[in-house]
Amino acid sequence: MIVSLKVLSLLLSYPTQALLEDLPALKHAVEKDRLLKAKAQRLLGSLCDDLISMDLYEAQERYVYLFDRTRSHSLHLFEHVHGESRDRGQALVDLRDMYLNHGFAVETTELPDFIPLFLEYLAHQSFPEVQELLGQTAHIFEALRLRLKKKGSIYANAFAAVSEISKAQPSQELLSEILAEPEDDPNDLEAMDRIWQEEAVRFGGNAGENSCGPDRLRMQMRAADRRPTDTKTQNMQEEN
Repeated sequence: MIVSLKVLSLLLSYPTQALLEDLPALKHAVEKDRLLKAKAQRLLGSLCDDLISMDLYEAQERYVYLFDRTRSHSLHLFEHVHGESRDRGQALVDLRDMYLNHGFAVETTELPDFIPLFLEYLAHQSFPEVQELLGQTAHIFEALRLRLKKKGSIYANAFAAVSEISKAQPSQELLSEILAEPEDDPNDLEAMDRIWQEEAVRFGGNAGENSCGPDRLRMQMRAADRRPTDTKTQNMQEEN
């Protein structure tokens, strides 16, 4: 298993008490991972430290505000390239089939292009396969890094670490196309309502009625009322 990708998958997942309790172990795993250069270790270590310093509800509200309330920061790969077009449906089917063909059982209600799920899959593949797939998606990860950095979010570190691992150069043309799209306003509650309605769509046969879970929905409600601060980001973010 590629430890650093497994750690990234966890760090980009919705914060839970179990995740917060595991953060010291995750940071230790990052420090011992020979795949990571010093810069990537520093980036992920800073993200771990930031999450360690936070209260659970504070971490959850920040996550929801960043990733659930705008498409600009969506953690679904195809949202940034296909949007709501029909092509996205076929791309999701193809990605799910790739998982299954490699023996990766998708036991989740998340869509196949959910980045933590994608990174979890990559963590169990050969490094050449990892480099190939990260190369194909490099423009998406770079767009997310730039947008999160612009907001002063420590989560930009996770996407910078992906770049450090893959060494892939994103297509500037494809990157420009993503960045040319206007960024959503997370305080636009009408837009958020539309996103919630779209989240009601299920993919595959294992999706239950509460795919987001009661904790996730509760945090969405709390985050709708106030904007959480993204603490300790300016001095811990990546240098470039």
